[in-house]
Amino acid sequence: MRVAHFCDSHAGRSDGVAISVATTVALLRDAGHEVQVYQPAPLLRGRAEPCGVRSVPVPLRNVRIGVPRFPGMRRVPEVVHIHTQGPVGVGGLRYARAHDIPVVMTWHTDLLAYSAHFMEIQLGAAHAAQRLQVGWTVRDYLKLTRPGTERRAQLVRVGQEFLDRTSILIAPSAKTAASLAEFERVPPVWTVPTSVALPDCPLGRDELRRSLRLPADAPVVLAVGRATKEKDPQLLLESFARVLRRLPDARLVMLGVLQRRQAVLRLARQAGVAHALRLVRPVPHASMAAYYRMADVLAFASTTDTQGLVLVEAEAQGLPVVLADAALAGTHRLSTAPDAGSFAAALVRVLTDPLLHREVAEAGRAAAGAYSTQNYLDHLLRVYGAAQQAAQGAARASVGASLAARTAG
Repeated sequence: MRVAHFCDSHAGRSDGVAISVATTVALLRDAGHEVQVYQPAPLLRGRAEPCGVRSVPVPLRNVRIGVPRFPGMRRVPEVVHIHTQGPVGVGGLRYARAHDIPVVMTWHTDLLAYSAHFMEIQLGAAHAAQRLQVGWTVRDYLKLTRPGTERRAQLVRVGQEFLDRTSILIAPSAKTAASLAEFERVPPVWTVPTSVALPDCPLGRDELRRSLRLPADAPVVLAVGRATKEKDPQLLLESFARVLRRLPDARLVMLGVLQRRQAVLRLARQAGVAHALRLVRPVPHASMAAYYRMADVLAFASTTDTQGLVLVEAEAQGLPVVLADAALAGTHRLSTAPDAGSFAAALVRVLTDPLLHREVAEAGRAAAGAYSTQNYLDHLLRVYGAAQQAAQGAARASVGASLAARTAG
């Protein structure tokens, strides 16, 4: 099968979307499928992906803006898979429409939740509305600048344009599938969690702890991912301050913090936990297994994630998870209300109750088995096949309607 993927997160970026795309592409190629990947890439030649989209970096952000031109199509794909709603994703949608190719879209990001934190969501929505020719007036575009119900309504309108051009929508979690109720029309939704396959890392627990200046016997809370506002680092740090009152030797490792490091340190000082905090920049994905094995519990404070790949990564390594988002808890994760008292109490329970620690870890490891790469690949190929069938059915219906109209005439 020939599949073209379109994604605005550049390759190598340490976010869930880029990692999900890299995993998906590798699995498809290993299974013998022809895959083209369109992601922002440097302007220089010699890119790893021959289909890399020329792009420019955004100052002070680990983001690149791609120019959606796709001259590198070797053969017209049978399915277009859209992963984002930025310029590259919009370009892929337009390419699919021009060539009558069925579209599969993965709803990776809760754009409505993120819009309160990132101005580029509104800019991307304006670009999408213009490129998709939805017929907005100047007043419609101005509504994107007004926080509240007007902005949200406009973002829903843009999202609806994507959904109306999509054959099948992939939701990476039941939470994501439920969130689509806000849209008037939704294509068939398949809930397909992204698989996780972390390579083993030879780095030992004690060795890694020494490199992070962590006592060998200290209770270690690990948080993985960005520390930007939508991930709620304030809740994490305020909760850890309460953990320290019960467990003064505890340490918090925040792994993957590239942006807002000074802001996080200020929050840590205000919470009185700076002495027990280790901020670690993003590390190669191949090293992640060692960090999960080094810790005693994973703390997940975000309530805006659609899946949380790090949850499954941690569980696959036997690390228990405590999260502040009941919608992602399922039946095997320990979740709490998103407040410092509840979150801290759950962390302390896992750190001080060996039986609970083992039960949560074992339940997580068992659940992670459902995210096997083969299971994910099988589901993905069925989605692609269903999208092709839906497109063929729509084409036959269109031809039938045209013939009926001619006969009636």
